[in-house]
Amino acid sequence: MPRLARRHGAAVVMVVLGALLAPPLPAAAAAIQSVSIDGNAITLAFDQAVAGASGLMLDGPRRLAIDVAGLTAGSATASGGPVTQTRVGQVRPGVGRVVFDLSGTSVVRSATLADDRKTLTLQLADATPREFTAAARAGRTMYGQPMALTGDVSSGRGSVTVPLDAPEPYSLPIPPVQGRADKPLVVIDAGHGGHDPGSLSLDGRYREKDATLAIAKALRDELLASGRVRVALTRSDDHFLVLQERREIARRLHADLFISIHCDSAPGSSASGATVYTLSEVSSDQVAARLAAKENKADAINGVDLGAQSSDVGNILIDLTQRETMNASSRFADLVQREMTGEGIEFKTTYHRFAGLAVLKAPDVPAVLIETGYITDPGDLKLLFSRDYQHRVAVGVSRAVEAHFARRLGRTDVAMAE
Repeated sequence: MPRLARRHGAAVVMVVLGALLAPPLPAAAAAIQSVSIDGNAITLAFDQAVAGASGLMLDGPRRLAIDVAGLTAGSATASGGPVTQTRVGQVRPGVGRVVFDLSGTSVVRSATLADDRKTLTLQLADATPREFTAAARAGRTMYGQPMALTGDVSSGRGSVTVPLDAPEPYSLPIPPVQGRADKPLVVIDAGHGGHDPGSLSLDGRYREKDATLAIAKALRDELLASGRVRVALTRSDDHFLVLQERREIARRLHADLFISIHCDSAPGSSASGATVYTLSEVSSDQVAARLAAKENKADAINGVDLGAQSSDVGNILIDLTQRETMNASSRFADLVQREMTGEGIEFKTTYHRFAGLAVLKAPDVPAVLIETGYITDPGDLKLLFSRDYQHRVAVGVSRAVEAHFARRLGRTDVAMAE
């Protein structure tokens, strides 16, 4: 089926001649001086001017995420009003993120970046669940885009709403692709990273993010050695990516397959073994539902409804495309289980589960999430951090990839032609 064409919704842009008078980009990195909450008003103060900021309303759980260009340091513990907790992290070099956990369905009614770009003030307001859902689906809103888009000549204030595929002023870093240009592309996603360690071993010494990166690199090396596919890693080091960025990397690279590597956890139980997840809006069981809730907490925009701004025909095309993508993902999951089992990897009895995992929600890229074992099980923990096990996982998944593309090309044999 032809790849679904990208649709670029019209951004709401306010442009004035006063943009030429906007202050220059800051020369040095800024840090958070303070975060204060007064009723529904949130004020972020920085010790130096920042380049700009943008906001996202997130659902499941409800959060407000503010990305600040030029912010590289600081911490915040503020709460009050609709905010139950505040967290600070680094999205990527030069872009910091402030996340406000919300107690209810509050939305941003206005946001002002001061003339000196050292203060960002957000005014929240109560909203209905429907209004909150609409805000979460609307995408990213920019506050004080540098040297370009403003709404008021005298103050340099304004905003621009950016749709899913529109260029952003702080563009998503696209990783390098390795392999021959005429081969299909596999994007491998090492789960978690940076300030998000993922699940921890029972003693807290071992982190999921380290195991997933090691396995992802082993899989990359195995696939490249075969010479039958191209490969890209969403992350090749210890940095944080939000879930939307992970799947968006695959879409922007026009990937043919997306594989997300994770480690499961179940403290207080004897659970062990690998599992493969594919996308479903209705989780297959309570375990899958809990996993979806846990993983989606790290999301940047929890499942964009790509049909929200489309015509009826567009919605039908999206639905058909995603249905075929989900079917292809399920077929690949079966291949993963078969080939990894052949390498001595043990799976849970119900090896294939369905969950509404945000990282799998690209509508046009077949995708699986592989839980390679339980980091909370002593036996699995030892395996997850052993090079032999990592290699066996890589070999099994690599053979599944070869079989997947051989089937797609209508071949009867597993090997792909050079």
